[in-house]
Amino acid sequence: MRRLAARGAAGDAGEVAAPAADSTDCARGRHPSPRRLIDLCAIWDPGVFLPAVGWKTASGFARRRLNEAETLNSVREAQLELLEAARPRGPGSRERGPVLRMARQQQPPPWVHTAFLLCLLSLSGAIEIPMDPSIQNELSQPPTITKQSVKDHIVDPRDNILIECEAKGNPAPSFHWTRNSRFFNIAKDPRVSMRRRSGTLVIDFRSGGRPEEYEGEYQCFARNKFGTALSNRIRLQVSKSPLWPKENLDPVVVQEGAPLTLQCNPPPGLPSPVIFWMSSSMEPITQDKRVSQGHNGDLYFSNVMLQDMQTDYSCNARFHFTHTIQQKNAFTLKVLTNNPYNDSSLRNHPDIYSARGVAERTPSFMYPQGTASSQMVLRGMDLVLECIASGVPTPDIAWYKKGGDLPSDKAKFENFNKALRITNVSEEDSGEYFCLASNKMGSIRHTISVRVKAAPYWLDEPKNLILAPGEDGRLVCRANGNPKPTVQWMVNGEPLQSAPPNPNREVAGDTIIFRDTQISSRAVYQCNTSNEHGYLLANAFVSVLDVPPRMLSPRNQLIRVILYNRTRLDCPFFGSPIPTLRWFKNGQGSNLDGGNYHVYENGSLEIKMIRKEDQGIYTCVATNILGKAENQVRLEVKDPTRIYRMPEDQVAKRGTTVQLECRVKHDPSLKLTVSWLKDDEPLYIGNRMKKEDDSLTIFGVAERDQGSYTCVASTELDQDLAKAYLTVLADQATPTNRLAALPKGRPDRPRDLELTDLAERSVRLTWIPGDDNNSPITDYVVQFEEDQFQPGVWHDHSKFPGSVNSAVLQLSPYVNYQFRVIAINEVGSSHPSLPSERYRTSGAPPESNPADVKGEGTRKNNMEITWTPMNATSAFGPNLRYIVKWRRRETRETWNNVTVWGSRYVVGQTPVYVPYEIRVQAENDFGKGPEPDTVIGYSGEDYPRAAPTDVKIRVLNSTAISLQWNRVYPDTVQGQLREYRAYYWRESSLLKNLWVSQKRQQASFPGDRPRGVVSRLFPYSNYKLEMVVVNGRGDGPRSETKEFTTPEGVPSAPRRFRVRQPNLETINLEWDHPEHPNGILIGYTLKYVAFNGTKLGKQIVENFSPNQTKFTMQRADPVSRYRFTLSARTQVGSGEAATEESPAPPNEATPTAAPPTLPPTPVGATGAVSSTDATATAATTEATTVPTIPGVAPTTIATATTTTTAATTTTTAAAAATTERPPATTSGTKMPESAPDRQSIWNVTVLPNSKWANITWKHNFGPGTDFVVEYIDSNHTKKTVPVKAQAQPIQLTDLYPGMTYTLRVYSRDNEGISSTVITFMTSTAYTNNQADIATQGWFIGLMCAIALLVLILLIVCFIKRSRGGKYPVREKKDVPLGPEDPKEEDGSFDYSDEDNKPLQGSQTSLDGTIKQQESDDSLVDYGEGGEGQFNEDGSFIGQYTVKKDKEETEGNESSEATSPVNAIYSLA
Repeated sequence: MRRLAARGAAGDAGEVAAPAADSTDCARGRHPSPRRLIDLCAIWDPGVFLPAVGWKTASGFARRRLNEAETLNSVREAQLELLEAARPRGPGSRERGPVLRMARQQQPPPWVHTAFLLCLLSLSGAIEIPMDPSIQNELSQPPTITKQSVKDHIVDPRDNILIECEAKGNPAPSFHWTRNSRFFNIAKDPRVSMRRRSGTLVIDFRSGGRPEEYEGEYQCFARNKFGTALSNRIRLQVSKSPLWPKENLDPVVVQEGAPLTLQCNPPPGLPSPVIFWMSSSMEPITQDKRVSQGHNGDLYFSNVMLQDMQTDYSCNARFHFTHTIQQKNAFTLKVLTNNPYNDSSLRNHPDIYSARGVAERTPSFMYPQGTASSQMVLRGMDLVLECIASGVPTPDIAWYKKGGDLPSDKAKFENFNKALRITNVSEEDSGEYFCLASNKMGSIRHTISVRVKAAPYWLDEPKNLILAPGEDGRLVCRANGNPKPTVQWMVNGEPLQSAPPNPNREVAGDTIIFRDTQISSRAVYQCNTSNEHGYLLANAFVSVLDVPPRMLSPRNQLIRVILYNRTRLDCPFFGSPIPTLRWFKNGQGSNLDGGNYHVYENGSLEIKMIRKEDQGIYTCVATNILGKAENQVRLEVKDPTRIYRMPEDQVAKRGTTVQLECRVKHDPSLKLTVSWLKDDEPLYIGNRMKKEDDSLTIFGVAERDQGSYTCVASTELDQDLAKAYLTVLADQATPTNRLAALPKGRPDRPRDLELTDLAERSVRLTWIPGDDNNSPITDYVVQFEEDQFQPGVWHDHSKFPGSVNSAVLQLSPYVNYQFRVIAINEVGSSHPSLPSERYRTSGAPPESNPADVKGEGTRKNNMEITWTPMNATSAFGPNLRYIVKWRRRETRETWNNVTVWGSRYVVGQTPVYVPYEIRVQAENDFGKGPEPDTVIGYSGEDYPRAAPTDVKIRVLNSTAISLQWNRVYPDTVQGQLREYRAYYWRESSLLKNLWVSQKRQQASFPGDRPRGVVSRLFPYSNYKLEMVVVNGRGDGPRSETKEFTTPEGVPSAPRRFRVRQPNLETINLEWDHPEHPNGILIGYTLKYVAFNGTKLGKQIVENFSPNQTKFTMQRADPVSRYRFTLSARTQVGSGEAATEESPAPPNEATPTAAPPTLPPTPVGATGAVSSTDATATAATTEATTVPTIPGVAPTTIATATTTTTAATTTTTAAAAATTERPPATTSGTKMPESAPDRQSIWNVTVLPNSKWANITWKHNFGPGTDFVVEYIDSNHTKKTVPVKAQAQPIQLTDLYPGMTYTLRVYSRDNEGISSTVITFMTSTAYTNNQADIATQGWFIGLMCAIALLVLILLIVCFIKRSRGGKYPVREKKDVPLGPEDPKEEDGSFDYSDEDNKPLQGSQTSLDGTIKQQESDDSLVDYGEGGEGQFNEDGSFIGQYTVKKDKEETEGNESSEATSPVNAIYSLA
């Protein structure tokens, strides 16, 4: 909490501070010198200086007569004009600006001048009460409402009614209520009671009663002897959930393809119910672009399809308070269609409507009706615009705003783009929006005019005002709204007009000014600001305190500090009037301030550089008119810790001993600790190392000891460190070392892991090392895995030297361990060993708490508390959970707590951006962890409430301006002030008929600053500018729009400066006007000089009129070349120049610029190249380069050619002799091209497939250039793909088979630089590469064999019949189908009509369907029956009989039908 010290020492009335303020400081009401009793506030006029004087005495404000100032008459009018500018602006603080009062009189006497100057007295700063409980409990305080119910209070009729009203004050306030503006006598109603020490009403219905009888408007009054505070007017309403009226709904008959609206018309509830559609079987209705629910609850069909009548439709209403769902009688659809066959395979057809014979229609709006409508929305609410259209195909909806873009940060699309939602609407969101509904038949639009109104919202909410006797202050109540709200003041709940008069109080509109306040001035003031859309009610009390100084910090603190450092001595204090604080050293001497000392406003004393003589006892003394208080701080100065002999870099051989020195000098009264780091990690001191106070010794140095060693010498106050590097040299190999010649490899894995010495928190792990493979093992890494939090994930546990094979492992409680070991040598790591057996440790309470605890707001009324969850080794027990505690930092209220199983918790209903104390404690089934540390978090930010004021603009030059503004008060930021931001846009150019972009731009000024510079403006233009404050939530309200004009500047370079040489005698120059004239062009300046190698000729200057864009120069020297520099001029001067050179003469060749050319090929004669030739020539041309002759135009290609090879599509554009863009080439063929003289894109190649296409192109842009591939399908749907230059080839996906596309490639930075537009077509979805089976030789042969076999069977049957033979098939005729009927397996239907049954086991046709009664060679056609089946070996069982003769055959065994199958049986 910031505590304010008094503004300086007492001084003589004749003391006058030097005028350090300028006129702006005076206008803002800020005094130039906060440490003087008498300030000079300068009001400057030509030749006039007016001092404003103010002072204090022990009795408050004394008034003294001043000498008559002769200059008062000359500045009287200026004073009156500056009256409003000098008014103070900060709510809740004492006024600092002079209030100018002056009667317009002729030649006033001297005492009038004195009275006028007395009105210029500054109003001192308001007192802030510290949060110390002892002070809070002692001070008298008027009531303050701390908790109340919402304005619109809707209650559940099944519960008791609770209307909250809590307040604080000293003494504790009493409460009473009004209902419908009349006194509510609680004692007369037995159902109504008031909570103890609270104003909360409880209405109990357990003994009966109707809640509706208590509906009305309630208001709470909290009162003590110092005033009365009011709650909001609370409108109590009982929730209602009426039943749905009974109705009989006839089936809805609609033609397929027609639009349809099913109306819901839910019963009115309080609050309104949530609407959703389901079937009568409680299945949700699938919604999409065609079928969707509107915001009014109706169900809209853009076009009805036959599939829509497969279900019914019921509207459901869910009521919030009763938690009930009421269902309306279901609608039944009957769809009339021209194609009653509902084939589900058509649902994914690309054109289902034409496939079903539904006529296509242009879009029309179902909601809203007509072409225009209007909508009103309140500021801060969500704006929802809706457009639902019918049509065939289903239309697409797009949203636009006239004259601007949709707010991307607030706008989102809902309900399949049919609804546009803009959150947190502000005044800038008003305007005309329109939705565009389109399909391939056409488009229509609907315009919605949006008006944004506003309920009152605070600009300056009145704050509690705490003053000392005799001080001045003010209450400010400023609100805005649309329409403009009115302000009404009340005191202690009564209108200010009817309150007793107070001579020390003055009301000036939205401000109440208090002068010379006394103890009797204490009261609670209410500000009620309202318009037709709502109201705001705020309480602010005026309390007058008379408190002698008190010290708030512990007495006789000891502070130790290192010599030559900077330190600060704190001395928090409180008193009313605000005390004056002074510092003294060793109880004597003058006030400490200046030089090496600096005293802050909160009373802290800073010593910039501590010296030995600064040691001693410092006394702070706080004084006001009621007394004084003092406190002492003892300062001890300690010597710094220094390493005076540092370790040095060393080079040692392996196996030797190394000593690193580290000798330290420190203050003997401080405890010294020396530690070592290796490679910036703590050094493990093993048995080969010895650490002493001043050195580190390493015995038997090995390669792993190489690295950096850091000595860290530290005390509790400071530390010093020094670093050295150790390099280890390996021993030279001796000829007798037989192993040196053997190949080295990674070690084998350790084996036979064993756990012994099982203890509660430790275990011994033993293993057998694997083979080191000729490289000694240097280290072992032990890893563990647990099966609760991260099963299967291995973690490093510890590391051990390569000389050990057994180690004691320290374990954590309640972990089911499993271990494995990895061996390491200089070659690498071994494979992990096989895991050991598992060992579970017993549980215990957590010994730590989660880390990274944070509290941040995600919304303006919440705070999200997050932390890093603890892992398995820190959980220590089952059911790990977290106890989250929080409370307001400044109120010191009781802790709120909740138990959370995850890693976050959101605290709701928090004030805007206030600090909270947060604690997160771990807990498991064995107990709680240690007491957690307290972390400070902040609740969510809200948008700033105020805009910068007094914005001043000063034009610096043609492209920059300087801004200056008044900073906003901190309490209006409602969050962390990120920056001040200026929004500016170019309104118009001062040049006639010059179109300019009015796109808004912004300039940011981070931090709390009052000025900044905006640059990169366009000269000679009219601009508009607005300022806002930005916090973490976003922008605040905009300031008043300022206009300014930039002066004329220099123009940009002329565009398209071209140099051509039609012959050896002349050179033609052409150019276009500059893109940005930046003023009125007065002409062009051309400078050119001849050069030949390194020799330069004399420069010649030509001036042209502003309308001239051509110039022809006669060459004086046919050998030399020319360099031209062209610039445009305005009155300011010449602008940026464009430079070009004339072409090289014919005797100069530039091989590097020559493109590859083709060998002689009759392209001009044929116009195309065959695919075979193109492939051959493409390979040839890659290595073929022919230098071109500069200055000679390329050969004109008269005809555009297109070559298609396989699935490749390319285009070649016809190029004129002076073409600037290189021509495209045919596929596989490179046409002769000259290097383009500016950035271009050419040779776009497309390789399409059925659903994708690969795109490549050529260009002469720099690396990293961004391109855009734009392609449009046959339905005029445009899509774009942004790509990088080096990302070729680019693949376009999601293409439609068999569709025609147009495509181009252009630069993302300049859309004007584009390739030619080409057209390509994707292949069809399915290509039947198989030949027709009817034309295959094997199929023809098979059919002939079957026909021959059938003919033989017919002949045999005929012979048998002619002999009068009988066939015994009677007993087999009625054999049913077996249980293994393949029809049952594949889910096909079993029809009862036996005549239409196919042969079981018959083959399907090529399209996968069984052809019934259509085969030209079916055995059924040759027989007279239809029943039978195949055996497993493929043979027939059963017989074929004629269905119609069944009854006859059953009665006559001798009359059996003749069939080829029977013939086969008889033969068998």
